[in-house]
Amino acid sequence: MPLLHFCYFVMWHLFAHANAELPLCKESDYHFEYTECDVLESRWRVAVPNKLDTCTGLPDPVKGTQCTFSCTDGEFLDMSSQSCQKCAAGSYSLGTGMAFDEWVSLPAGFITHGINIDEDAQTNCSKSMWVPKGDYIASNIDECTTTLSYAVNLKKAGAVSFEYLYPDNNIYFEFFVQNDQCQSTDTESRFVKISKADWSQYNVKLNKGTNVLYWRTTAYPLQETAVKSVLLRNIAISGVAYTSECFLCKPGTYSAKLGSARCQPCPADSYSNKGATVCHQCEPDTYAEAGSGSCKVRPACTNSDYFYTHTPCDFNGQTQLMYKWMEPKICSESAVGAVNLPASGQKTACPPCNPGFFLTNTSTCEPCSNDFYSNGTACAKCPAGTEPVVGFTYKWWNTMPSNMRSFALRREYTFNMEQSTGWELAGEYIYTVSGEQDSDYVVLTLNVPGYRLPQSLTKDDATELSRITFVFETKCTADCTLHFMAGYTQMNNNIVEKWQGTTGKQSYSYVVQDNITTSFTWAFRRTQQHGTRNHTSDVAKIYSIVITNAIDGVASQCRQCAVGSSDLSACVPCPPGHYMVNGTGVCKSCPPNTFIRPQQIIGEGACIPCGPNTYKNKASSACVSDCTLQVQSGAGQLLHYNFSSLANVTGFRSSPRFTSGGLRYFQHFHLGLCGKEHRKLAVCVDNVTEQRREVRGYACQSMVVPSDTRGQGAVSSQPFVIADMLVGVTTEKTLDHISSLENMFPVDTALPDVIFYYRSSETTQACKKGRSTTIRMRCDSSLTAGHQISLPSYCPEGTCDGCSFHFLWRSQDACPLCTPDHYREIVSACVQGIQRTTYVWQQPLQCYAGVSLPAQKVNACVSLDFWLKFGVSMGTVAALLLIGVSCYFWKRTRKLEYKYSKLMTAGDKEECELPAADSCAIMEGEDAEDDLIYLTKKSFFHKAKIYSRERTSDGFDSVPLKSSSLLRNQEDMDEC
Repeated sequence: MPLLHFCYFVMWHLFAHANAELPLCKESDYHFEYTECDVLESRWRVAVPNKLDTCTGLPDPVKGTQCTFSCTDGEFLDMSSQSCQKCAAGSYSLGTGMAFDEWVSLPAGFITHGINIDEDAQTNCSKSMWVPKGDYIASNIDECTTTLSYAVNLKKAGAVSFEYLYPDNNIYFEFFVQNDQCQSTDTESRFVKISKADWSQYNVKLNKGTNVLYWRTTAYPLQETAVKSVLLRNIAISGVAYTSECFLCKPGTYSAKLGSARCQPCPADSYSNKGATVCHQCEPDTYAEAGSGSCKVRPACTNSDYFYTHTPCDFNGQTQLMYKWMEPKICSESAVGAVNLPASGQKTACPPCNPGFFLTNTSTCEPCSNDFYSNGTACAKCPAGTEPVVGFTYKWWNTMPSNMRSFALRREYTFNMEQSTGWELAGEYIYTVSGEQDSDYVVLTLNVPGYRLPQSLTKDDATELSRITFVFETKCTADCTLHFMAGYTQMNNNIVEKWQGTTGKQSYSYVVQDNITTSFTWAFRRTQQHGTRNHTSDVAKIYSIVITNAIDGVASQCRQCAVGSSDLSACVPCPPGHYMVNGTGVCKSCPPNTFIRPQQIIGEGACIPCGPNTYKNKASSACVSDCTLQVQSGAGQLLHYNFSSLANVTGFRSSPRFTSGGLRYFQHFHLGLCGKEHRKLAVCVDNVTEQRREVRGYACQSMVVPSDTRGQGAVSSQPFVIADMLVGVTTEKTLDHISSLENMFPVDTALPDVIFYYRSSETTQACKKGRSTTIRMRCDSSLTAGHQISLPSYCPEGTCDGCSFHFLWRSQDACPLCTPDHYREIVSACVQGIQRTTYVWQQPLQCYAGVSLPAQKVNACVSLDFWLKFGVSMGTVAALLLIGVSCYFWKRTRKLEYKYSKLMTAGDKEECELPAADSCAIMEGEDAEDDLIYLTKKSFFHKAKIYSRERTSDGFDSVPLKSSSLLRNQEDMDEC
């Protein structure tokens, strides 16, 4: 601290008296510094020796400039005169700041070190650091956390600015500032945004006092691709009030006048040394790139130093074959063994224009206007009942399309798109040309403003927004690689697919699902070995590129659509659920519960049946499930399910995974099981990039680096959709060629698992038919709170091949709805005239929700004691009745015996003889009333009257006879 220097000065004078024999100090033996500002905003200038014990007699302290004093850009403070002086030619100054633009070695004050912040990782990070590369400093590309720091004390509030190149989201890049108490200052986000262009600018305000600046990176290379370093350059810090010296211009730059704030780079084919005021021209047989500190010898020209291309068509419809040297030209035609440039000018007939364009009178290709289409010759209006199918189709390469660019990446990432050449036109194809080195990337970009579906298609969650298809081939003698990337800028894109070595002519397609994907890039690299130029014959060719549904696109054909409007020139799409009869424009209804294939609306084959337990949405563009279904169990029982409580989007992480270097990460999944067509979708994001790239569907996956290893919040990156179309819901183990094997999740319940089957329309080279996902819903009544989602034990990332994903979802909400078959009744004994009926669930309980248990029933009843008493009473009554009946029949029997005995004794009488047995006479002792009553069926009162009559003295009743026969019998008896 300057105050300490002042104290040291006082001690120096005290020491000087004791060391009078030392020589007097010269100006080269000391330098001046200011003390700290006091409360009066004043300070002192003191002399500080460069080395101790070397001289004596330092100048006395003098009053310094005011604390508010500062110098402007291009000036420095001369401490001797305490005034600002202009920098000399060949040097520069920021005035109130300092700049670091030369990185031959690590500048003084900068510290770099690597650590392993994951305790479980075993990587040695002691040698991981930021590496100076001349014009910039590059970060590490391993899995260590490497920090570059610089501490500065500001006299007033200032700022720090730097340029950075951060093109790869496989490495995390942070910048933050701390004070001398290690407290972080407030910033919007410590994570730096992905670069949009060549170099990006970053600015942060700094507080007065001590500021420690940190640049920190950690790489997570999950794919077999090389991670690109983060590059820094031109670090500038303001707020130091002044600088006491000017900085010399670095080699390759110069400043020709006094008071320069920056040094200018030397033009191409010139060079300069450090502190130069002018650039020197290279010798004729040497060359230099812009900003070079030396010249190089020109090599002999070879066939790889030139390329051929075709000129635009002339008025006669012809094109010329032209040969050109690679720019910038570094080879020498006069060197031994050099080749000459072939003659140009050979004319050939121009190929037709690309589809959607037409040939004008000037032999140039112009796009057709709206509602017109073209096969490359002339534009024609789409007929009534059709609509143009817009997009871009490039299959003739005579001129570079306006939305395409070509360049080469040199010196790792530095490039100049105006001067670099990457891909050249060759009529029937576009091909790569040689770069300065075989390790250069030759890049071709295609930018699309956006996408829009045709009128006859309706946007839905699972609808294909666009598709890009290209035909290519590569021919290589080394380890060449062709990358295909997609993103929202040419510098912020993700590798979709790559091909290594020689590949035959083939086609590749990529499905676009979001409107933010507006940039496509092809990058070809001949070898990873730096500094070589031995494989210039290696080449990549692209024959055609087709992209559909592009905004501002042109039409190569017209699609038939329904004619249903008075304006026959407008395209009227078929109603939802209808397909178009081929060649007629007539719409017909699809069979029930089918949806329309997005890529095809013509012909009955466009109608795709919905899978089991699904139904088509209103737009007839996909099948959905309302989370309710019925399935048949193995026992023949009809089970009802309702997964509505599980329909909300659910997120969960896999078990910790580790990169090859031992850093920990997780695979984070989001699942949206089911729901109607306006359901909430599962969303996975990339929160490292500025625009937060998002993917949506039924299920998606992203990589998450936990907060405990990053210092501030979890980082999510590399999202992709694994399910965007529902195929069906069933208990079957296979559906539409998608399998969910039981050995992945062994069954531990008698109930069948309900399986949701999904597909993803996005294809890759490994998954040519797209990805598929199965979610097994398993009833688990023990999970009374929440649910549990697990992955296959032998596929801990949810997939074994990267194409088929499998999940097991356990929950009590996954049980079938309860029905009366799931409970039973228990009837209690009759106690005091009351009987209770209680309902309980069958065990083990394998249902949830649905019907509830009925309330307990209470019924009146009769106890056993009552029935016992009632039985005894009824037995007594029955016994009495039995005795009465027995007495009655006994008396009746006695009377019959009496009559019988009377009859048997009647023959002993001599006076007369009784009539024969078959006569009508009444025998003695026989009641005539009995027979009479039986024969005539008299009433009860009449019977009583007869029984009430008095009998005669002989024992016979007096009975009136009803017929003459009876009277005659009576007379005969009287005679007797």
